Amino acid sequence: MAQSSFNPDRHKWREVLGEPGLSYKVRHDYTILGYDLAAGTLDMVVRWRGDGGHCPIHRHTSTTTVLVLEGEQHLWDLHPDGTRDEPRVRRAGDYALTVGEALPHLERGGPEGGLAFFGNHSSDGLLYELLDEDLKVITTVTMELLVADWEENAAASRKTTRTCRASRGPASARCRTTTS
Repeated sequence: MAQSSFNPDRHKWREVLGEPGLSYKVRHDYTILGYDLAAGTLDMVVRWRGDGGHCPIHRHTSTTTVLVLEGEQHLWDLHPDGTRDEPRVRRAGDYALTVGEALPHLERGGPEGGLAFFGNHSSDGLLYELLDEDLKVITTVTMELLVADWEENAAASRKTTRTCRASRGPASARCRTTTS
């Protein structure tokens, strides 16, 4: 059998950064591999470097398939009383299937970073909710929103960075995209 591997250099990556002042570092990259909005599917890969950067606090609302391609994925469930569970660690080759989650979580790569495939399936287009550090929903992310944000910058040959602040309101009012 021929061995194949995912080559990150073949894809355009979007960097997501958080605003200063959060109790955790927000930094990761993502690429959209493909989507079919009518069918409610979106496939993407998230990349974390080994710098402790996280995804923003979020809760998946869609059915999500996860396959760790390289490195590790670390997840901490966050409880309403402010406590967090011990980390769950998924290593390269580990697979998970969630059908929406009751608790929000923090998510990052391991000490050497990580690369994970996410297959999202949603009948209403909702992917996940972003929450502030008090675990209040600040916005919902839909397939349409993520694809529009991606397509807005996909043709640019320069590096694109999306910075979001943790405040209520639509993502378009809280996030800004810059190119360099």
